[in-house]
Amino acid sequence: MDNLIELTNKLQTVVSSIGADNTLDLPLIAVVGSQSSGKSSVLETLVQRDFLPRGSGIVTRRPLILQLVTLSSSQQEYGEFLHVKEKKFFDFNEIRQEIERETNRLAGSNKGISRMPIHLRIYSPKVLNLTLVDLPGLTKIPIGDQPNDIEKQIRGLVMDFISNPNSIILAVTPANSDLVNSDSLKIARQVDPEGKRTIGVLTKLDLMDAGTNALDILSGRSYPLKLGFIGVVNRSQQDILTNKPMPIALEAENEFFQQHPAYRSVASRCGTQYLSKQLNTILLAHIKEKLPELRTKLSTLISQTQQELNQYGEPTRTTEPVHRGSLILRLLTKFSNDFIAAIDGTSSEMSTKELCGGARIYYIFNSVFGQALDAIPACSNLTNNDIRTAIRNSTGPRPSLFVPELAFDLLVRPQIKLLEVPSLRCVELVYEELMKVCHNSDTKELLRYPRLQQRLIEVVSELLRERLGPTSSYVESLIAIERAYINTNHPDFMGAAGAMANLESETKKKKKIDSKRRNLMSTDIKPTTVLANSDTMSVAESEADSISNNSNNKETFLNYFFGGAGKNERPALGSQEMMIKAQYAPPPMTVNSLMESEIVKKLEQTSFNETSHVTDREELEIQLIRTLITSYFNIVRKNIQDLVPKAIMHLLVNNSRESLQNRLVAALYKEENFDELLQEDDTIATEREKCKTMLNVYKQAFEIIKNSM
Repeated sequence: MDNLIELTNKLQTVVSSIGADNTLDLPLIAVVGSQSSGKSSVLETLVQRDFLPRGSGIVTRRPLILQLVTLSSSQQEYGEFLHVKEKKFFDFNEIRQEIERETNRLAGSNKGISRMPIHLRIYSPKVLNLTLVDLPGLTKIPIGDQPNDIEKQIRGLVMDFISNPNSIILAVTPANSDLVNSDSLKIARQVDPEGKRTIGVLTKLDLMDAGTNALDILSGRSYPLKLGFIGVVNRSQQDILTNKPMPIALEAENEFFQQHPAYRSVASRCGTQYLSKQLNTILLAHIKEKLPELRTKLSTLISQTQQELNQYGEPTRTTEPVHRGSLILRLLTKFSNDFIAAIDGTSSEMSTKELCGGARIYYIFNSVFGQALDAIPACSNLTNNDIRTAIRNSTGPRPSLFVPELAFDLLVRPQIKLLEVPSLRCVELVYEELMKVCHNSDTKELLRYPRLQQRLIEVVSELLRERLGPTSSYVESLIAIERAYINTNHPDFMGAAGAMANLESETKKKKKIDSKRRNLMSTDIKPTTVLANSDTMSVAESEADSISNNSNNKETFLNYFFGGAGKNERPALGSQEMMIKAQYAPPPMTVNSLMESEIVKKLEQTSFNETSHVTDREELEIQLIRTLITSYFNIVRKNIQDLVPKAIMHLLVNNSRESLQNRLVAALYKEENFDELLQEDDTIATEREKCKTMLNVYKQAFEIIKNSM
């Protein structure tokens, strides 16, 4: 059964050497205790050697995974570190120095801690097969240069190890302090509330006050644990300073328990030698209990690792030249199939976090492009004055009897041009998505050959760029086609008659709403006295007079000259008051010069302004043109929304996916380039070797577990 512990040690060493510590939750014994509780002394007594650093404050600042291996009595004891390969330490003082040196290398010299463990294996005829991990002592107050959250850091580090359900917790507590204040038992209860995998160790029994003993604790009456409590007596500080030999210290410990009146009855279940045997027995039983679970996990890991190794393939240098062509052809075909599958939505490795490939293209067509077109108003940037000016310009010198069709053509073409920008942007978005699919179509096998992967992306990018130009040109031509011929006979086009009918119905609705509003307002007005009515009449008359005066003031000189004013108002082309004002005015102008300046002023007003008067006829024409533009623009927008995605799919997407493999073979399947394209990445080669090592270890461990069950 001891080969189970040897197997655990080997697994621990292998997974640590290749950086996969979290792959397997291997059974081990985690030593937990507060500072100065005697943890280090317990471990040294188990090994029967002084090899751990000592001092004040935190001494253990990195986890120390200690593997004890039994040797025959004729062999010499020694130690090995995982980070110092192929070197055996026969002097245990050198082991202590190496632990200190390695601790300072990662954790620094300022009493900080590190989560990276130190792996030490000790071979000795004096030990039993065990796997332990010495953890930093629990503390509460930072000292020296320690960070303020040192307590939280140490507690988190300890919890990482003891939370492993396959670990056994060795809770070290000094007997000369109250058990209820034990930090080790408190933290052990958090992860093992029933005490099934916690074993208690009471140290410093010889330092308890006279007349007191810990028999109730050792017998399990004070604090029950399934694995019980074991009492030990370590060397005192004076013994350590005087280098008291370990065999003498063990004899003194046995003598203490046999002669102590309280512990005499439990002496056979106390002491370091009993603790070592008990830990060996408990660890073996624990490993055997976890074997079925460990076997199932190993089976899963073997399957996963084998699959990963298959993706890496065989080393290229071992591939015969005859097979290199078939390898490249297979990789090209796989890449092409993955590219097509991503577009068709048949890939087995589709993302579940975001849309990609064909689904993303569909989203661009229906959501992005569709909403961009819908967001463009049919009469965007067209004011009433623009429409009014276009109508006037299209009639020439003659007044129009009907709304001119030329004005409609003139106004609707720029509106159709507004659809070109979102259409071309849709082409660019689909192109970008195809490029993204290209970069995401690489497999783990293809990653082995970075140069081949780079050339694949270059060829596909060149193909997509070639198709981008014709696709954009065709989309531009679709807009140009719609602008080239305004088909007013389109069956969905409203037409002049339909537009007039629509305007009439809207006018009737508006009049009906206005009449209802007037009726409601008239019912709220109560009749007043006749005097008030007369006052209202007089006010109205005065307002009418003022309006008349204002309108007269606004009359231009032409209206005045050609009869706009009454005869009484223009005696001899001016009243007496005007003649008086003329005396203080600038040099008088003749009638001809006044007429000429007024005509020039009118000719300069080549466009309507916002305040110019709009007749009822013009208002009707403006609304009619707006209705016709909206109707025809909606028809064109519907056509563009349907034709642009079809053009993109035909010219860009389908053309690329159909010609992709032929293009890849024509560009890359050349025998003179095989060596260059199949140059393997050094990282991939390292990962393959690591994967092979893991697979061999997993298989070996699986066989040992299968034979032991």
